[in-house]
Amino acid sequence: MEFHVHASLRKATGIGKALFTSSGNLIIPDFTAAREMAQTLRGLGSVRGQDTSKLSSGRLNAMGLVDEILHMVVRLYRERVDRQALPRLMRAAQEEVGARELETLLKEFCAQFPPREVYSGGMSVDAWLAGAPPEASEGSGPGNRELAFEEMILLKLANENPAFGPFRFLFDDGLRPLKDIPDSLAAKTLYAKVFAALDKKSPELPGFGPAGEERSLLELLRMPAKAAPDSLEAQLRWIKEHWGARFESIGVKLLSGLDLIAEEERPYFPPGPGPAKAYNYVFSREEYEKFTQDRDWMPSLVLLAKNALVWLHQLSVTYGRPIRRLDDIPDSELDDIASRGINGLWLIGIWQRSPASEKIKRLCGNPEAAASAYSLFDYEIAWELGGWEALDKLRERCLWRGIRLAADMVPNHTGLDSAWIRQRPELFIGSDRCPFPSYSFNGPDLSEDPSIGLWIEDHYYSRSDAAVVFKRLDRGSGAVRYIYHGNDGTGMAWNDTAQIDFLNPEARAMVRERILHVARHFSIIRFDAAMVLARQHIRRLWYPAPGSGGAIPSRSEHSLHEADFERAMPGEFWREVVDECAVKAPDTLLLAEAFWMMEGYFTRTLGMHRVYNSAFMNMLKEEKNSLYRLTIKNTQEFDKEILKRFVNFMSNPDEETAVAQFGVGDKYFGVCTLMVTMPGLPMFGHGQIEGFTEKYGMEYRRSYRDEKPDLALIERHEKEIFPLLRRRRLFAGVEQFFLFDFIKDEGYIDENVFAYSNGLDKDTSLVFYNNCWQRSSGTIVSSCAYTEKDHSGEPHLRRKSLVQALGLDP
Repeated sequence: MEFHVHASLRKATGIGKALFTSSGNLIIPDFTAAREMAQTLRGLGSVRGQDTSKLSSGRLNAMGLVDEILHMVVRLYRERVDRQALPRLMRAAQEEVGARELETLLKEFCAQFPPREVYSGGMSVDAWLAGAPPEASEGSGPGNRELAFEEMILLKLANENPAFGPFRFLFDDGLRPLKDIPDSLAAKTLYAKVFAALDKKSPELPGFGPAGEERSLLELLRMPAKAAPDSLEAQLRWIKEHWGARFESIGVKLLSGLDLIAEEERPYFPPGPGPAKAYNYVFSREEYEKFTQDRDWMPSLVLLAKNALVWLHQLSVTYGRPIRRLDDIPDSELDDIASRGINGLWLIGIWQRSPASEKIKRLCGNPEAAASAYSLFDYEIAWELGGWEALDKLRERCLWRGIRLAADMVPNHTGLDSAWIRQRPELFIGSDRCPFPSYSFNGPDLSEDPSIGLWIEDHYYSRSDAAVVFKRLDRGSGAVRYIYHGNDGTGMAWNDTAQIDFLNPEARAMVRERILHVARHFSIIRFDAAMVLARQHIRRLWYPAPGSGGAIPSRSEHSLHEADFERAMPGEFWREVVDECAVKAPDTLLLAEAFWMMEGYFTRTLGMHRVYNSAFMNMLKEEKNSLYRLTIKNTQEFDKEILKRFVNFMSNPDEETAVAQFGVGDKYFGVCTLMVTMPGLPMFGHGQIEGFTEKYGMEYRRSYRDEKPDLALIERHEKEIFPLLRRRRLFAGVEQFFLFDFIKDEGYIDENVFAYSNGLDKDTSLVFYNNCWQRSSGTIVSSCAYTEKDHSGEPHLRRKSLVQALGLDP
């Protein structure tokens, strides 16, 4: 990528001599160089009255690409149409202004936009113009005079191009509609008159292009700017569409240039759910079916989440004594959990956490913070919780009560200073060069290992930027590597994490080994942010196809062609995990936190036992009842089995509490009734049953609000919810689950009313809930359509009457 820079600015910008071609164009070899150049220009603040503080590296790169491609057009025209085109134009200019004036113009052009040898002082302008590049001396290219003339034409076109406007101060020819700039090319020479002559002569030259669409040389060179005068991005797209076949060699550059612009203009998505959409399975129909069968205990599972450190603090306050280890949890607490019909306990934050994460959070203003529960040093039980000994004792006591333990597994990344970062840095995505020149790493060294140094980018501490990499120094070799933070592409990178490289087969194997390690100790594993490790999202986020980048800043320059990506990651990581666990840990339930409309894919194709169903919480909270009913309908019309694999919840650790979202009255209990009587896995949040309002951060060591359990709320759970949980197996399956349309007396469907039946053997249930304050009355007659397979496996849509659904037909 290349473009012109005025000699007076080459010293001001501090651009090195090596970055210029022999003909004087500035070369930007890669995106890092483009960012460095843009930062240099932004640092100038103002040049010739033009504000440079907001210049874009993506557009700087795009401008250079356009200039480079126009040079290719000239070369192609010379090779295929008329080798004497430029000499003919030079003669036309000479006839217009005279030989001396043309010579003066060429010399002034070379003085203001000097070739490398002239700028360095190694050659005079006259000597350079009289010479030729090495290839020309062999008879295969133009001499320097012709090269200078070509560069001058492209300089004129650059000044004409409105989309080049923000960068015009670099190569301003001084030609203005009303007045020339003093000392400019236009002011000191007959530059304007020469180009008037060229515009007159160019149409006389042979045309070039498809039959019937031939264009003169200058017309060809002006086409991108004419097609999209105000957008460099649009000019690149026009070139790709219209000239891409002729310039295949630069195709990847074009796509990558568009990616760089996309990265810079990537929208920020604030925390929280995106627009509510009903699940659909249009693309899933093309995927294979390979569910993992449940073990006998899995369908009746009811899960309770507990932030381990916060829970132990709350128990210490309740019981008036220190409760710090997992095996200190009183029997009475476990008895209460079991008596309510809850038989799964998810302990959040029990692994060894990253010391660097704790330092970062304390440096950023929370002196009591622990490390994040999702920034891990290793998958060993934290010593402050009693280690494996305490866990083993707690597990034994829980199993005696029929409670199985669940733990998180964070496969996407490790903590910033994990054991792997210390010992195996090659397992992570990184680069030997810092991707952005604006990054600086002058803050505290976060490493506790004297053999390495670790720094996050300085602007994290001031909250003025969110870098995508951190710096790792090997103190033994002096090698520096910039390792990417974990990132899902929706907002800021997670600054206390390091992103594992899943194109590295050894990294994939080591993560699978850690998963099996966790499976040997826990009956349930929750995979955090599992969707980011689906192949399509590893591709999208970290190794995009040329032209499809932009999700994570700087990753578009690491784009891969499809064949290369396919070779590096031929199969789905999660399918490999599921298949290996089926052999080596078959009694472990695998639960995926997955969004982005991948719920069906994760269970039906990748084989996860359960998957998060965020639509339940988001749609019912906002009373988007028709959307949630459509989600159920679409799911059962595609494959009913997916329904029983949903994890339904009213809150999770990343969201506001259930009380904050649903209150403590009838709406809460209505939605909670749906949660515990629909197929799938019901999950209660920490403090949900007690009515706690505080959202616990993953770095909390304790609760900060002095909240007492809401006894009335607990009592209503005892009357209305817990009896249903104790009969959970009746509601968990899909074989006898039927959804009904609630028909109003006026004949239309009331989408606010949820009506469905279910059963187990000869026991049946019928549930009605109106998720709206407006009263309703009506009838149900026959079920909504669902897919049922015949003996040959062919799917067919079926319906059942209410009588049939309840098993009342004779």
